Amino acid sequence: MSHLLDSHAFLWCALRPAGLSARVRELLGRSETRCAVSAVSFWELSLKHALGKLELTGVAPSDFPRLAEQLHFEVLPLEGATAATFHQLPGSAHRDPFDRLLVWQAIRARLILISKDAALDAYGKSGLQRFW
Repeated sequence: MSHLLDSHAFLWCALRPAGLSARVRELLGRSETRCAVSAVSFWELSLKHALGKLELTGVAPSDFPRLAEQLHFEVLPLEGATAATFHQLPGSAHRDPFDRLLVWQAIRARLILISKDAALDAYGKSGLQRFW
């Protein structure tokens, strides 16, 4: 596995591919590209849906693991060691805990994070690589 999808990138892959950049669509179209989606993204999207902040049409949050499988994405679990070392991620202006956890997973697993969120580039000093 070499890439980790941010939550919005996974959602767009599954439901609205036109939202992805041309570079991301080209990358995902290569047979050798290996991608993962984090269980953290499933949690984030499910929570946002439950709070009314994410409207889904034709799918439910419980469908996300199946959609990831259909798209040939691996599911990256949140491992205890990653959760326990999360405090090592330097603080920044980016306060979203889900994004910060995805950043930490990507750094620890040496994965390139596929994300539109340029604010995450602040973590480049900590080892994050972002692709969009």
